Amino acid sequence: MTTRIGTDVLVNCPHCEKPALASVLGEALDDSCDDGPPYLLELVRCGKCQKPYLTVEEDYGDGWDGEPGVLWPQQQRPLSVHVPAELQRTHSEARRCFSAKAYTATAVMVRRVLEAVCVEQGMVIEATGRRPKPLFKMLEEMRDQGKIDGRLFEWAQELRSLGNQGAHYSSTLVTREDAADGLALAEALLDYLYVLHAQFNMFKARRKHERDYEQLRREVPLPEARNDGVDPWLSANTGSPTPSET
Repeated sequence: MTTRIGTDVLVNCPHCEKPALASVLGEALDDSCDDGPPYLLELVRCGKCQKPYLTVEEDYGDGWDGEPGVLWPQQQRPLSVHVPAELQRTHSEARRCFSAKAYTATAVMVRRVLEAVCVEQGMVIEATGRRPKPLFKMLEEMRDQGKIDGRLFEWAQELRSLGNQGAHYSSTLVTREDAADGLALAEALLDYLYVLHAQFNMFKARRKHERDYEQLRREVPLPEARNDGVDPWLSANTGSPTPSET
């Protein structure tokens, strides 16, 4: 193999997040084929931001594909702890498929994320039997119950269609761009259902507490003012200890 050191390769830089020519500073080849295809590691430096990163290419019999994937640094943010563990595992597997350039498998796993969301949300059993509902029916029920709005329902249906494209053989391949967008939209759906929804509920509860507190202050007479730094209304109505009681 001819060395690439000193040449440029086109890669999506993980630092500036844009396609850029990167100079190859060093490389290492493993063609032992003991547990997978030959792979080529390259240490490169972005021609735009000048930051280094590590890429990998694999040879499945047709030579190097010319589309190196970034091994380090990883730019994918972890999912929130509010996302159920099973959904985190499923989405993580979809990410691993994408990192391996298995874009068809990525689309299938994105569809699996959708189905897992619907099951976790309780859209499971037909009214007249025990068979799981078709995915499009579960998504419709999610919309009808107000768990997702019209725009998210449209996103989910497109992801379902992408997953079907990956799951059923055809001459139409799942592109890298479609797989990347599918992953991003699936993550946005998880954020909406399990992160933003929980955050909004906490926001509403806090606002309600503040309004209730102000309402009580207006309705309950205010005790005489104190000069010991303790809120007289709070001490009189909530049982908070006074300085002499602590």
